[in-house]
Amino acid sequence: MGIVTPFPAGAGQARQVAFDRAELMRILDLYGRMVAAGHWRDYAIDLGREAAVFSAFRRATERPEFRVEKRPALRNRQGMWALVGEAGQVVRRGHELGPVLAPVERRLMKLVEE
Repeated sequence: MGIVTPFPAGAGQARQVAFDRAELMRILDLYGRMVAAGHWRDYAIDLGREAAVFSAFRRATERPEFRVEKRPALRNRQGMWALVGEAGQVVRRGHELGPVLAPVERRLMKLVEE
């Protein structure tokens, strides 16, 4: 057998933060429902060294209405998930994705008359 030599990672290189499949499916499911309701029309995903960000837009030329941020460095403090509003204010933080997305999911509920 041969000797396996690991590929050297550069000194100081950090790994890229990304959404795993279950997280992305949950976010895209909410995005699809918001598109069907006529609230959102476009999205963007930004994967960086410190955070992974999913941005949802009403129109492609505007600022994102909401951003879902995953910051693993905050896992043991405030929670690694954050829902950020259009003006940059943090709407909700948490350790779980579901409760962080709850304010957006509430917008889909409609009052039904008797």
